[in-house]
Amino acid sequence: MKAQEIFSAAINVKTEPTAKIDFNETNAVMAFHKKISTANTITNTLSYTNLKVNYELGSFKTLESPDQLNGLQNKFEITHEFSNTKLNVAVTPTLNFQQNPDASDFSVLGSFEIGQQLNSKTSITIGAARTTAFGYPKFIPTLSLHYKANNKSDLVIGFPDSKFSYSNNIRNTFSLTNSFNGSFYNLDHSHTLSENASKVSMSQITSAFEYERNVDKNWFINLKAGYDFNKKYNLIDNDNHNVYDFNTGNGYILGIGIKYKQ
Repeated sequence: MKAQEIFSAAINVKTEPTAKIDFNETNAVMAFHKKISTANTITNTLSYTNLKVNYELGSFKTLESPDQLNGLQNKFEITHEFSNTKLNVAVTPTLNFQQNPDASDFSVLGSFEIGQQLNSKTSITIGAARTTAFGYPKFIPTLSLHYKANNKSDLVIGFPDSKFSYSNNIRNTFSLTNSFNGSFYNLDHSHTLSENASKVSMSQITSAFEYERNVDKNWFINLKAGYDFNKKYNLIDNDNHNVYDFNTGNGYILGIGIKYKQ
């Protein structure tokens, strides 16, 4: 089904409670996928994220804490295949803001990866990416080893993402995932605790169990439950140095989503 997919749209809702702060995220995504020639394929993914942050009453009294953050990004990918090799280039303009977006909230992420098919079941991909996996834009290496034992199971081991998927029939997919992930949002104004604070930075390692059900021809429901390790929620300056640590601690995550594919 994925190979034939041309358009998809999804809405996901996720909650991440910690000891003193609850994070509630709503994400909307639209993706277009088109094979423009025998060797080249393009994909464009537009997504919007709204993050609401609820602080425990009485916590962080000395700080004017941000309670609503927004992110908009458009990821354009082109994939070129030849022989047993695949090249993938992605450019991702982003707009990460608190309430009032302006030109200073704009940044560009992206990646370049080379994949090699080793045999009928195994492939390897290496590359580099400018990503927010650690809470702010940073260049990191990427690596993944993909093993497809049969039509029912897939295994990807790598950095920053790993995943094992199993389908017991054409409607159900069960997955175990582990990912390094993060985000940042530019602040509208300096915080009272430190005039140097210009961004909110979030990062964590997320391990989760996911279940996706094809409920109708084109409609899918996704359920997600997991745990965030090494969770960090900080205020940082323009040089990405920490100026305040909220010390959130780790916590579990629960999510639900609905997707349309055609």
